[in-house]
Amino acid sequence: MDATPVTEQPTSFERAQAGAEPTDARGSLLDAPEPAQTLPLQPRPADDAPCAPAAPPAQGGPSSDDDPASAEHAQPAVAEPDPHRPRPVPEGIPAQPDAASRQAAAGDVPGTGADDTASGSKATDGKGADDKGAAEHDGARPERRTGRGLPGGRALPMRRQGDRLRFVGAATRRIARGMDLDEIVLGLCRATVPTFSDAILVYLREPLPVGDERPVGPLVLRLRRTDRIPAERDPEVGFTPAPTPEQPAELSQVTNELCEVEPGSALGEVLRGVRPVFTDAPQAHAALSELLGPDSGLTLPDGQRTILAPLRGRRRVIGAALFLRLPERSAFEPDDLLVAAQLATHSALGIDKAVLYGREAYIADELQRTMLPETLPRCTGVRLASRYLPAAETARVGGDWYDAIPLPGSRIALVVGDVMGHSMTSAAIMGQLRTTAQTLAGLDLPPQEVLHHLDEQAQRLGTDRMATCLYAVYDPVSHRITVANAGHPPPLLLHAGGRAEVLQVPPGAPIGVGGVDFEAVELDAPAGATLLLYTDGLVESRLRDVWTGIEQLREKLQATGRLTGPDHPPPLEALCDDVLDTLGPGDRDDDIALLAARFDGIAPSDVAYWVLEPEDSAPGRARRLARRALDRWGLEELSDSVELLVSEVVTNAVRYASRPVTLRLLRTEVLRCEVGDDVPQLPRLRQARATDEGGRGLYLVNRLARRWGATRLSTGKVVWFELNRS
Repeated sequence: MDATPVTEQPTSFERAQAGAEPTDARGSLLDAPEPAQTLPLQPRPADDAPCAPAAPPAQGGPSSDDDPASAEHAQPAVAEPDPHRPRPVPEGIPAQPDAASRQAAAGDVPGTGADDTASGSKATDGKGADDKGAAEHDGARPERRTGRGLPGGRALPMRRQGDRLRFVGAATRRIARGMDLDEIVLGLCRATVPTFSDAILVYLREPLPVGDERPVGPLVLRLRRTDRIPAERDPEVGFTPAPTPEQPAELSQVTNELCEVEPGSALGEVLRGVRPVFTDAPQAHAALSELLGPDSGLTLPDGQRTILAPLRGRRRVIGAALFLRLPERSAFEPDDLLVAAQLATHSALGIDKAVLYGREAYIADELQRTMLPETLPRCTGVRLASRYLPAAETARVGGDWYDAIPLPGSRIALVVGDVMGHSMTSAAIMGQLRTTAQTLAGLDLPPQEVLHHLDEQAQRLGTDRMATCLYAVYDPVSHRITVANAGHPPPLLLHAGGRAEVLQVPPGAPIGVGGVDFEAVELDAPAGATLLLYTDGLVESRLRDVWTGIEQLREKLQATGRLTGPDHPPPLEALCDDVLDTLGPGDRDDDIALLAARFDGIAPSDVAYWVLEPEDSAPGRARRLARRALDRWGLEELSDSVELLVSEVVTNAVRYASRPVTLRLLRTEVLRCEVGDDVPQLPRLRQARATDEGGRGLYLVNRLARRWGATRLSTGKVVWFELNRS
């Protein structure tokens, strides 16, 4: 994993609303406005109807006779409502006394003051008019609900177990929403700052282990992310991060961004113990110093205001989280260690799963990339373009594929197929069928025979392995195309004049059904026309059936073809993009494979073809015919090389052939010569010895030709070579 730069992200302020819980998972600071003045309830005259009796005081809290302020917060009994009685203050927004009342309350109740209120001191379990319980009843409970009475810019303490449970639930839900590593770490920081801590530092192992693999190197922790709350708030600009020197707000001063954990060190022992610890203990303090580094400018507060929590995945420690509280805030309690343990556990498991998910996505992406051709071949007389779109970003592997396979005689095979399903199994089946199709194409079998063998291969792979496939062979010399279909949507042909049509090909049965015959049809492929092969994901969805989609695709193709005029067909790349633009937001239910072929063809004037009898005079006749063709094309400078190479290849063919030998010259951007015979054995280049009389023909071809090769046919083989025209 690449090193990630340290980012310090201040948490934004949000104005707290009345009745807001202090455990809001957004981690926003509760505002502390000025206390509002409230009017005391006036007693009703004696001649009015009697009011409903007031509710008795809460157990363990002071009565109304002991504390006048408690009468202000007393709730009416749930009895018959009186329409004339003034409505009490809602429980979620309790009325606040003025400053004088606070001072009086502070004087009447010993041990209660602004400091205790701001820090949220814990109430006792007294059963009477306990002074500390009165303070809890009068001051702490409203502050837990509204945040009034606390210093500005500080989070409310969590003193009740219910608060901790609600906070842990909200925080874990936020952490669980993350899909990748950064989202999970960000969720941990946002959920804990400032609700649980004032600052956080998250360290992760470098590199992170994936699954069950065992790390081979030492344990190295890298600072992944830091987060804090701003020290001061400006009502005009929101906040001003101007921390005082004793506050740990300048997290950028942590110089030890990379820490190697030595075996047996204090940090290693703490991480091996897995449980969160307070750093005021000697061993934990030494571990913290080792983690932050000796030259760290981060000033840590005294007491139990720092928690070091190891992050343990399924099998091993993958990092550590450091929670910090400022001196102005109450210190952590022992129960907060359980909260830190829950946060660390959920974060570690989420990180572990995110790493596994990232590895699976990488494998799926690599599998899909290797299953499809990286580049399309450049063949004589045809131009190609392709597109592939997965069904979704989270499922990049599917069973759709396309291919373009060069064949002997300057022909090319165009293949598009779709394996049922969208799983890794479908992709694996697709890869096997594509490899089989390439092998069968190399044998130069007819399209219907290729589909027949693919059907047999699918049955060998399993009884439920089914796929659709369309196999077409284009011959640029004859300007013809032979198509065989196995349950696939029919191709579309865009003519040079802008007219688009759906080719009428036999539908056939899908591959894997077995016991069916496939039929091939031969059609015209005029120069300038464009053949479009596609999978059903382009034309079929939940919003439309396949034939409606095919008709819409034909209309779109025809409209695009007429934009450029009858003499200029649209560019292939732009044509593919326009075709994909027909997809609506709800049309991506399946993978989409698209293959477009522009037929340029080879003009008859650029082709020379002869049939030679297998006689001893055949090489000499082949040299004379080749010289005449080159003179007619204005390529006299190539005569010597072509005559020599043609003589060697024809001589080798005549020596073993029993039927006539074919000779063909093609003038395109290069000069191509093809010699065919009925012998299936392919020639092999070998080094001839000084005493050998033969064996030097292919050596000369290899040295003088630009490219050369031999291809086996169903009726024999073809040996070809190419020469540059200039």
